[in-house]
Amino acid sequence: GDPVHIGLTAILSLSLVFLVFMTGRMNRANVHILSVQSEKDDLIAELEVAKSMSDEARRRAEEANLAKSRFLASMSHELRTPLNAILGFSEVMSTEVLGPLSNPTYKEYTSDIHRSGEHLLNLINEILDLSRIEAGKYDLNEEAVNLIEIAEDCIGMVQLRARSKNITIGEQFEQGMPAVWVDEKAIRQVTLNLLSNAVKFTPSGGEVTVKVGWTAGGGQYLSIKDNGPGIPEEEIPIVLSAFGQGSIAIKSAEQGTGLGLPIVQAILAKHNGQFILRSKLREGTEAIAILPPRRVLESVPPVEDVRALEPRRKSFA
Repeated sequence: GDPVHIGLTAILSLSLVFLVFMTGRMNRANVHILSVQSEKDDLIAELEVAKSMSDEARRRAEEANLAKSRFLASMSHELRTPLNAILGFSEVMSTEVLGPLSNPTYKEYTSDIHRSGEHLLNLINEILDLSRIEAGKYDLNEEAVNLIEIAEDCIGMVQLRARSKNITIGEQFEQGMPAVWVDEKAIRQVTLNLLSNAVKFTPSGGEVTVKVGWTAGGGQYLSIKDNGPGIPEEEIPIVLSAFGQGSIAIKSAEQGTGLGLPIVQAILAKHNGQFILRSKLREGTEAIAILPPRRVLESVPPVEDVRALEPRRKSFA
């Protein structure tokens, strides 16, 4: 009945209730922590399994890619040798070097054989070029080259085909352009691929415009623009992918492998350049190959008097 004892009893009771409450909360917190830790361990285990599967898949993909590159490299000689023989013999027969063919139809057949063999050889070369680029075996043989001269040479190569379709090829070249430090064969291939595509998809009576000039950053660019059917915007990524062809190319009678533009992209990337493809449906397509400023060779002014350097050389001696 002492008030002090009653107060102490109340305090003790409240303390016990508080301790029971805190013990329950701590117990639930520990259970939750253990549950979270278990889930974390499960996620880590799943991630490790996924990483292991990813590494295995990447290893298999690399092995498959290497096997593909080795196969194409080993087959290049075996494929090209009989094709060159076919091209050589068909050309001899079509030109009647060893005597006239009695039947004119045979001469026409030999021309068809030669044309088909050239087409097949070009397809094989494109596949092998892309394979070498993907395998990192495409080495650049760099030298000083004039971009305008390459464009003019390539225009001459496709001019006959353009005239047969009544296509006009216009030129817009900036004068006084210095040489660029590039692989001539590779840049010639880029120009010829883009020009061939423009002539291929431009309708009869159309126009192709070839431009060579300066970029805003001091580099040089080659632009080839046609007024053909164009490419739908959603198909541009497909066209730029390996073996990808747009709907217009699929409908065309002159189908290829779909490797021309990916090879152009890869070659320009090897030169630290850039490739831009702009197109509008029923308006035409413009392909732009850009070389960076560091590829442009600046002409060094000649030394007027070499003898002026002699005293300086003697002083250093």
